[in-house]
Amino acid sequence: MDRESERNEISDYSYVPSVARVAVYDDMRMAPRIFEVEPAPTADYIEHLADVIDEQKRRLGGKIPYSAIREVTENFIHARFTEVVVSIFDGGNTIRFCDQGPGIRNKEKATQPGFTSAIEPMKHYIRGVGSGLPLVKEYLELTHGTITIEDNIDVGAVVTISLNSGNAPSDLAGAPAPPVVPLPGGPRTVPLPPLSEREKLVLQVFAEEGALGVTDLMNLTGLASSSAFALMKKLQEAGLIETTMNKKRILTDYGEEICRRLNM
Repeated sequence: MDRESERNEISDYSYVPSVARVAVYDDMRMAPRIFEVEPAPTADYIEHLADVIDEQKRRLGGKIPYSAIREVTENFIHARFTEVVVSIFDGGNTIRFCDQGPGIRNKEKATQPGFTSAIEPMKHYIRGVGSGLPLVKEYLELTHGTITIEDNIDVGAVVTISLNSGNAPSDLAGAPAPPVVPLPGGPRTVPLPPLSEREKLVLQVFAEEGALGVTDLMNLTGLASSSAFALMKKLQEAGLIETTMNKKRILTDYGEEICRRLNM
């Protein structure tokens, strides 16, 4: 059976049985610190892996946004998460995603919108419309960054995303500046972002429940996985929620203040 036939016979993508490793290079002259992401249901595995990468990138001072990290992390599904290794270096502004899957034959098309190799079972966990890597490429090009796709040493693919640390923007780069309103009791100001009714509802859930993961939010609100993730990503990029040490999300001080105002 050739590789393509074998791939098409696989129908269950619900669980990732392999361990992913994240190597963090504080100093290229020394061995990296290693973090492992254990086997888990696919949605949880993707979320946990993206969270670990993002947290370690931030600890090094990197500015690559979570959304770009998440998009490339989801792309591992095409390799069935085989021998995943992610390396973080250059002060957190270069991240290399490596696997030993079938590889990417047409590397140019992989970063063009509309080209995809996703099959139906994968689309329960990713969009599968060929938008992920093109979005990452467009963002990086606008921020003086790069994305490269290469063959791994034997089999598989290596995707490297990088920002020029001198030009690295904050995670909110490109977002419209919301109006500024005064806080009670002093001259300190805080932006009040425009929020949809659904986003307000999700913020209220965080206020009532505390730290939540995507699955928690789905169970509490009835949202689909893709909707729950998209809402959490938008709220995090707006600075309303942040990642905790246990890889869940929780309201920031800013988020708490906005919730207080919404309930006034």
